[in-house]
Amino acid sequence: MTTRAHGLAGLKALAGKDLGHTGWWEITQDRVNTFADATDDHQWIHVDPARAAEGPFKTTIAHGYLTLSLLPALSSELLVIEGVGMGINYGLDRVRFPAPVPVGSKIRLTGIVVSVDEVQGDGVQMVRDLTVEIDGSEKPACVARWVSRHYA
Repeated sequence: MTTRAHGLAGLKALAGKDLGHTGWWEITQDRVNTFADATDDHQWIHVDPARAAEGPFKTTIAHGYLTLSLLPALSSELLVIEGVGMGINYGLDRVRFPAPVPVGSKIRLTGIVVSVDEVQGDGVQMVRDLTVEIDGSEKPACVARWVSRHYA
């Protein structure tokens, strides 16, 4: 279920809240190839299914940065922010990729709002701990601490 926050007061009220999880998203070879084209990262473990079948993962895998780049889209299933003038990606404090994402697998996002603090300029800084889970895997694909700012 999507959490909705209205305005800066609504965001402040989220501090400490578990946002639950998204639905499952399938990672397709087409998505991986498109990302490879966009980033010029055509390493065989991502784009060559025949060679990857003989490699360490026995299939092609998503780029770690592809998984990371899906955080905004996945996150929009967890949290909808209304009634603010602007939101910006302030950065990431920590990112790790504990497990590869095999093409054809499904991922979902879980999130917890760690803190929401006022910042200069009539805004708040929200810190979220996000985990990208892989269906059927004990280890997550990605863990990240995401920092965003939202202004009235």
